[in-house]
Amino acid sequence: MDLSVYIDHNSGFCFGVVYAIEMAEDMLDQEGHLYCLGDIVHNDEEVKRLVKKGLKIINHADLKTLHHEKVLIRAHGEPPATYKLAIENDLTLVDASCPVVLKLQNRIKNAFDRSEPIYIYGKHGHAEVEGLLGQTGNEAVVFQNVSELDFEKMPSKITLFSQTTKSTDRFYEINNILREKGIEVQTNDTICRQVSNRDKELRIFASKYDKIVFVSGSKSSNGRALYEVCKQQNPSTFFVSHPDQITSELFDRGDAVGICGATSTPMWLMEEVQGKLLRY
Repeated sequence: MDLSVYIDHNSGFCFGVVYAIEMAEDMLDQEGHLYCLGDIVHNDEEVKRLVKKGLKIINHADLKTLHHEKVLIRAHGEPPATYKLAIENDLTLVDASCPVVLKLQNRIKNAFDRSEPIYIYGKHGHAEVEGLLGQTGNEAVVFQNVSELDFEKMPSKITLFSQTTKSTDRFYEINNILREKGIEVQTNDTICRQVSNRDKELRIFASKYDKIVFVSGSKSSNGRALYEVCKQQNPSTFFVSHPDQITSELFDRGDAVGICGATSTPMWLMEEVQGKLLRY
């Protein structure tokens, strides 16, 4: 089909994910196996690759039954209860928590210790958010949308934080809405700029090509959000998690195709997608 295919080299793992995977691979090379609390990254293909090398994915219920082992804490971070359990069960934690997340956890804990009413803009149940909630003894209020908030019952003054991977624009929209409702907001912009800047970079990238293939794990909230960014810019954007999901019917002869992905998408997977497209 004579496709020309280009990979967005700004896409792929953020530094927090790179750090976690490098730590996991180092431990696997040394010892042949390593437990990981939750998927190390929200990408099934990368998880499968590491499981083949000896990574064992466990959940919090499994952790309670584990003793005398090494366990990786992924980039999302964990609440204090996890560290307490590790001491009780004689577990060695290989802590790959992202430094940006750790800084945010510390800021939330300090604000909670000052008895400030804490609100967190984030996804319910997300691993990072669970770690943030743990800094407040699960007392902070988490919301994904301002429609969840009961303005009549809210304190007149709140301290607002955000999950690190949320949209910067949306975060400041929420700030403005709260202030319009007469609430005094102590704003803490804790969004990772390496992630938030992807919005603008992807808009530019998506506008350059006839078709866009966005590669991401289906469980990645960051992936879904960035896919929508691409789709808005270029309606001919297709979401795939694996090269097998690509069919030649999606493309026309001579198309220029751009390949991009989420902060949880490995470069090797985007390269496999590129390889398949070039064989058409």
